[in-house]
Amino acid sequence: MRSTTALIAILLAAPACSSDDSPGGSSGSDATYQQEVLTGMHSALLTDVQALNAATIELQAAAPTPADRGWNATQDATAITAMTRAWLKARAAYERTEGALAPLFPMIDEAIDFRYDDFIAALDGGDQDLFDDQGVTGMHAVERILFAPQIPAAVIEMESSLPGYKEAAWPKTAAEAQAFKTKLCAQLVKDTKLLADQWEQQTNFDLDGAFQGLIALMNEQREKVNKAASQEEESRYAQRTLADLRDNLAGTERIYALFQGWLRSKSQGDAIDTDIESSFASLDRTYKGFAGDALPAPSATWSSEHPSPADLETPFGKLFSAVQKAVDPNVSGSAVDGMNRAASALGFHELAEEE
Repeated sequence: MRSTTALIAILLAAPACSSDDSPGGSSGSDATYQQEVLTGMHSALLTDVQALNAATIELQAAAPTPADRGWNATQDATAITAMTRAWLKARAAYERTEGALAPLFPMIDEAIDFRYDDFIAALDGGDQDLFDDQGVTGMHAVERILFAPQIPAAVIEMESSLPGYKEAAWPKTAAEAQAFKTKLCAQLVKDTKLLADQWEQQTNFDLDGAFQGLIALMNEQREKVNKAASQEEESRYAQRTLADLRDNLAGTERIYALFQGWLRSKSQGDAIDTDIESSFASLDRTYKGFAGDALPAPSATWSSEHPSPADLETPFGKLFSAVQKAVDPNVSGSAVDGMNRAASALGFHELAEEE
């Protein structure tokens, strides 16, 4: 999910911006490159948003609705395993598209990917019905129920301090199980179908805004790691935020690749592209250097503002330091620095740093 301060105001129907051909570039015109990127991005992201919708349909179909009880770990084991697999597929598909699509469809992004604390902050009295299609909904609402038995104690402690908090739980009654399937899951299917339909119809969009979205997602890798220290990380119930980061990077690399030919047609484009590819490879090595899908746990004394030398030597501290360096826009050769330079070369806006 993108923070509201990072969202870019986009006019979906706006034509892609244009810059003059570089005298030393390839024979292709900017207009030709732009059309190639538009076509390639539309096709690549459509595959994932359709996979996202298909996975949510699969999740809803697997949700058990016993006639006389709620969920049972033994009796519903097969269904719970199927739901878990479907949710993980949906999550991976969404995280691969997030960079480009969230700024283009901010309202749909919020509906699908808002966190529990984001939702209840805007609700008077919170949301006391976990299973309906009102209030707290979306991918993380489903995750919070599905993974309720394994939510870390520190996450529960953090959330329980929020106004309007309602403890996460599996459906305890037949009515709650029915509502989970026909209301909460149905709403997620509806929202992901809307995204797939909107994107399928959208063949012309603002490449400047989409590229800024990719830069913003790389920039937000810092925030996603920082939030782990306060138990506010994104996929905190399933404990797969590190996998989220890997999927974010993979999705950004895939879409950035569509811009490479155009960038290399520009003056200094080859050098910029080399820097970006190097920064992506470094970040990929960092993420692959940690086993599993969960972020390493921060130490009890961790401070993102002033981490101690000892804390920086912990697994979380090493991840924190590597990510900070890899995406810091003020570090020459970082992913964000390189992508900002690419944006400028292509005639796009660079990502403005927040005050």
